[in-house]
Amino acid sequence: QVQLQESGGGLVQAGGSLRLSCAASGLRLRHYTIAWFRQAPEKEREVLGCITSSDDSTFYKDSVKGRFTMSSDNSENTMYLQMDSLKPEDTAVYSCAARPGISVRPCGPWGMEYWGKGTLVTVST
Repeated sequence: QVQLQESGGGLVQAGGSLRLSCAASGLRLRHYTIAWFRQAPEKEREVLGCITSSDDSTFYKDSVKGRFTMSSDNSENTMYLQMDSLKPEDTAVYSCAARPGISVRPCGPWGMEYWGKGTLVTVST
């Protein structure tokens, strides 16, 4: 059974940092493209970026470029999202998803076969 499990969310003050994890079981992440998403209350889901651990390719949406960094650990079969300089508007449920194949473009929900349930990030003022 394939499962993606996010962790690392929580409450942080504005300007602070958090590192989210996306641990996979039942599949090898190096054969997939992983995308990070977030959904704020009463807003549509937003893609943040995509990463392929096989070649460390990344693509970031402009809204998080320079503040968020994606990485991977193939030995742990886990992806990470390092979030720095957090702002209150970053408050959302963050989730990861996996799509077969190795390509960070297009970067979005299309073709994502597996989804995690998400982890809540709350940024206070």
